[in-house]
Amino acid sequence: MAEKKKNELWEWTKALLIAVVLAAVIRYFLFAPIVVDGLSMMPTLHDQDRMIVNKLSYKVGEPERFDIIVFHAPENKDYIKRVIGLPGDKIEYKNDTLYVNGKAYEEPYLEEYKKQVIDGPLTDPFTLEEKIGSETVPEGHLFVMGDNRRFSKDSRHIGTVPFEKVLGKTNVIYWPIEDIRTID
Repeated sequence: MAEKKKNELWEWTKALLIAVVLAAVIRYFLFAPIVVDGLSMMPTLHDQDRMIVNKLSYKVGEPERFDIIVFHAPENKDYIKRVIGLPGDKIEYKNDTLYVNGKAYEEPYLEEYKKQVIDGPLTDPFTLEEKIGSETVPEGHLFVMGDNRRFSKDSRHIGTVPFEKVLGKTNVIYWPIEDIRTID
């Protein structure tokens, strides 16, 4: 009888250890939770939204324009921003319009805010050279911006983001329950 209890305890201990190791591997290498802190990604993301970061996404693929990424920022914080410029891109804003390599791009995620702004453009005009001292996004870096352009600390202030600082892509909100959705 004592042998059976000892055996059952060992089986439970093994199951618990396997579960802990699996959870650690999944969180460290594949997916991790993150909480949106602040209003810099409004109206797309709200303060205190809880999201899943896909850490595998850029181990098997490359960032694409308009992806929402999580990266280690200079202040020892993780930031959530949108990829605007890829390596080699020439970025410019004129008349509240994004130009990449001279071509105008639509930003449908900004339409709601653009309609609300009455005192000038949502995104102040700038060239990449004015912001980072280079005409193009350097190799191995990304130019990122928050959707709430007037209230976002992003590449216009902190410079470009090196690939090695990028944790992964995020596009799933899992909390609060009424906001569960995927984002483009």
